Amino acid sequence: MEQISLTARLEPFDTFWEAPENIEKGFNSFGKFYKRNYSKYFPEDKTARILVISCGAGYFVNLMKQEGYTRVLGIDSDEEKIGYAKKRGLNCRVERAFGFLENNREAFDLIFAEQEINHLTIDEIVHFLKLCRTNLSAGGKLIIHSLNGSNPITGSDALAQNIDHFNTFTEYSLKQLLRYSKFNNITISPLKLYIFYENPLNYIGLAIDAILHTMMKLCFIYYGKKNQIFTKKLAGICIK
Repeated sequence: MEQISLTARLEPFDTFWEAPENIEKGFNSFGKFYKRNYSKYFPEDKTARILVISCGAGYFVNLMKQEGYTRVLGIDSDEEKIGYAKKRGLNCRVERAFGFLENNREAFDLIFAEQEINHLTIDEIVHFLKLCRTNLSAGGKLIIHSLNGSNPITGSDALAQNIDHFNTFTEYSLKQLLRYSKFNNITISPLKLYIFYENPLNYIGLAIDAILHTMMKLCFIYYGKKNQIFTKKLAGICIK
């Protein structure tokens, strides 16, 4: 089958670009970030079939393995990144996201996209969500994340700083997008940066973050807006 050609020129959606220069250190930092932001959405069944799209070096796959999940598959279009995952014994392989989802015939209980959906155009996102829905079991869960356009400090910059960022979303428009794609039980969740509680400096960040959040919320209320989430990124969790 012919591969879909994505619009992104330098940073396509189906590979994970945010790995630190020291890829090994990322297994610890990203593992903590994922666990503390997402663990309440993990399946109770440790044998659940889990697909990690844009898995990069395997940070989320590694976390799920540590958490005891036994049927986790990671896919990424970058052969070098998959090489790191394989050196760690992780079940990851080189695949293009859209092509894999088009051809797969075994349903997953959880699909997690490690790359931001902003690397896709709106039409590509709608197509991607349709494919995810087709690849989920009844009651299966999808977790995606996006740059948060509601953050007045980082929202516009995030869109302008990368030629392969085609959009940003807010809690309202991300929910709108998932509802349009026929998902149910939609939750929009802030992705918190200051969750590294082992580091005392984290608590300074937490205090500043709380002050900024309150100020942003008051400013939005002043202009008649009801936005509640102002983190740099936000996640969408939904059920088929």
